[in-house]
Amino acid sequence: MATGKTYSFLAVQATIVGPGGAIDLGNGAAAAEEGLTIEAAGDKSTMTIGADGAGMHSLHADKSGTITVRLLKTSPKNAALQAMYDLQTATASLHGQNTLTIVNTAANDSIGCRGVAFKKAPSITYAKEGAMMEWSFDAIAIDRLLGEY
Repeated sequence: MATGKTYSFLAVQATIVGPGGAIDLGNGAAAAEEGLTIEAAGDKSTMTIGADGAGMHSLHADKSGTITVRLLKTSPKNAALQAMYDLQTATASLHGQNTLTIVNTAANDSIGCRGVAFKKAPSITYAKEGAMMEWSFDAIAIDRLLGEY
């Protein structure tokens, strides 16, 4: 008998902590349909082929990446993130001091991001329909532990 596998954003918890506060960004933060994305910044390996056809792989220690959080324009988390952004980009001593954690309790996924900095302020769109706000962050190191459903 096959067992069912179910995904739900309701099981996703995300928090950014750093100078200026701690903000919940997962379920309950008025996330847009597109939710959150964690993406590696660079390749983990480079393959080099010599003139004679011999090959070599170079493993890189790079664990850096980008996290994108998409919130509805009406989410109160936008104001909190803007205040945190303003504080942290006013001085280099506060920049890049965040940690961001993402947990999917249904799948036992756990993602920890260290050395997190605001990449840029989000674009703001005023149109016929409310838009989303995309907050982008750079992380020096992203550690991933993926569980099972």
